[in-house]
Amino acid sequence: MSEAAIAKKETLVQNAAEKFEAASSVVIVDYRGLTVEEVTNLRKQLRDAGVEMKVIKNSILSRAAKKVGLDGLDEVFTGPTAVAFSNDDVVAPAKIIDEFAKDAKALEIKGGVIEGKVSSVEEITALAKLPSRDGLLSMLLSVLQAPVRNVAYAVKAVAEKNEEVA
Repeated sequence: MSEAAIAKKETLVQNAAEKFEAASSVVIVDYRGLTVEEVTNLRKQLRDAGVEMKVIKNSILSRAAKKVGLDGLDEVFTGPTAVAFSNDDVVAPAKIIDEFAKDAKALEIKGGVIEGKVSSVEEITALAKLPSRDGLLSMLLSVLQAPVRNVAYAVKAVAEKNEEVA
């Protein structure tokens, strides 16, 4: 193999390693059997959510994972492999891919990485069932508002009672 080819592969490994390190979550899928239209639709949904999906050779992925200390992914890197990287929302790639896989039976989640920890298919699927970040924030906000709302009702009731007495 020529030195130029080796240098090019090393660059690809370095780029993939940087993506693994920067990502808050990574979902690895087998896309074999999907039509071009389905893959395009999936990529669009992921891109709209700020998730990048790439098809990368298994040997490059394996070397990149080892480089950043992600052991246990070698058995995942077999067959046609696409990888979805999300730097912001941990739940987004798992949720979108899991939802898409319900309609496109050919799409199969092989595993992934959640916040630097190698995760199984079951963990990725469980993550997909969680509400989105915005949903969780709205739940938190409603929980935080409840005590303030209750105090406001109590103050209003006391004020109304004092008006009745006067």
